[in-house]
Amino acid sequence: MILFDLDGTLVDTAPDLGFALNIQRERHGLPPLSQDRIRPYASHGSKGLLSVGFGITPEDRSFQAMREEYLDLYDQVFTRSPVLFDGIAALLVEIENRNMPWGIVTNKPRRFSEPLMQALNLHLRMSCLVCGDDAARAKPFPDTLLMACRITGRSPAECLYVGDAERDVQAGRAAGMKTVIALFGYIDAADKPEEWGADAMIRQPAELMACFQQLDS
Repeated sequence: MILFDLDGTLVDTAPDLGFALNIQRERHGLPPLSQDRIRPYASHGSKGLLSVGFGITPEDRSFQAMREEYLDLYDQVFTRSPVLFDGIAALLVEIENRNMPWGIVTNKPRRFSEPLMQALNLHLRMSCLVCGDDAARAKPFPDTLLMACRITGRSPAECLYVGDAERDVQAGRAAGMKTVIALFGYIDAADKPEEWGADAMIRQPAELMACFQQLDS
């Protein structure tokens, strides 16, 4: 089975994440940030977005209120313009033609993930959707990945996890899965994915099946 992270791996949600952040910045009297500035933080959830947008961390007293404000704004725009990354649609067809199940394990809350999959007409095709609030601990802990195994009846050794953040690799390794880094995702110039300990890296979705066969041999 192939499991995917959502934001920055399967779906390009950065424009909508950034749109909500800039609405919030405007509310607080700040000018908009460019999409190029926001994009590398799009895989890091509200914590990363509030960091780049306002320079705050979860330790700041204002963080929780700002997080709730951001999520409420994102709730209004999150299906505005999400698209599959170039090559993902063809990849999913290839996976399905090989009679292989695929699913999604994301830190994105279910309140966004489920409608997003419906908007992209993927909800009936995937074997599982496990979200960050479905388990006690989200990635980098392995809990949600192991939950996906229980839902689908697969062992971790039968699974490949594809993501674009270091925590994806950490969670996959902790779960006992092979891991692949999607270099086409939201990776910052300062990131060093070659040091994250993944089993492989791909520059485009079309490389995944060859990579899977190599890792499975």
